Amino acid sequence: MTSPMAWRYCGNQIKLWRTRAGVSREELAKEAGYEYETIKSMDQGRRRPTLHLLQIADQLCGAGELLVAAKDYLRPERFVSYAQDFMLLEADAIALSSYQPQLIPGLLQTEETMRLLFNGHWPPLDDEIIEERVAARLARQAMLDKATKVFNFIVGEAALRTTLGDREAHKRQLLHLLSAGKRRNVTIQVLRTGGVHPGLDGPFVLLEMPDHDRLVYEEGQQSGVLYSEPEKIGIMVHRHVMLAQRALSPDESARFIRKLAEEL
Repeated sequence: MTSPMAWRYCGNQIKLWRTRAGVSREELAKEAGYEYETIKSMDQGRRRPTLHLLQIADQLCGAGELLVAAKDYLRPERFVSYAQDFMLLEADAIALSSYQPQLIPGLLQTEETMRLLFNGHWPPLDDEIIEERVAARLARQAMLDKATKVFNFIVGEAALRTTLGDREAHKRQLLHLLSAGKRRNVTIQVLRTGGVHPGLDGPFVLLEMPDHDRLVYEEGQQSGVLYSEPEKIGIMVHRHVMLAQRALSPDESARFIRKLAEEL
């Protein structure tokens, strides 16, 4: 999302222009068609001011499009703030090794799956943010076409069996996985459910950079951690190797995914 600092600055500008023009929050709310509390949240910087509000406030306060000009600084960020460094490094990496037990990795999701996940976000995301996030995730998938960049995905069985939308949408997602796995630089392995294994602590992504340094990214509910300490990297590399050994082979995984798709 946009930086809260930008929200506060823009909200303060709305408040200053509103006060200067003698326009109350109630008047602005009525003209904009918003609740009073919504206007209060926006001009206090606790909520992202909308383009609609900027336009109405600009007209009411006679700001001469100075308030509307703020729209370029309030565009939603393409990625959540704590993931932005990872996304930049991901683009430069020569190899990416991912383990995801519960969800299809973003690089392998269909647009339908993306929209279902973003629409299910809590607190709810507004439509503009959802569209920006979908576009950004789709753009990231272009990396898969770089034949010199290697991708190794280990996906938990639960992610493959969980139907996020209707059965047809889920079938299209599974078939999309099969299609992605046909690329010579992409390996997809399925980790069957059951038993104790090194991946029970959650998902992670290993990046190998052009200088062959390695990084690990772990993402939680509301934060992400990117680290490069050799000792931690070594542990995660070994975990990924052990998970890959435990998972079905790429050919077995493709047959397993195809069988699930045929059952839908």
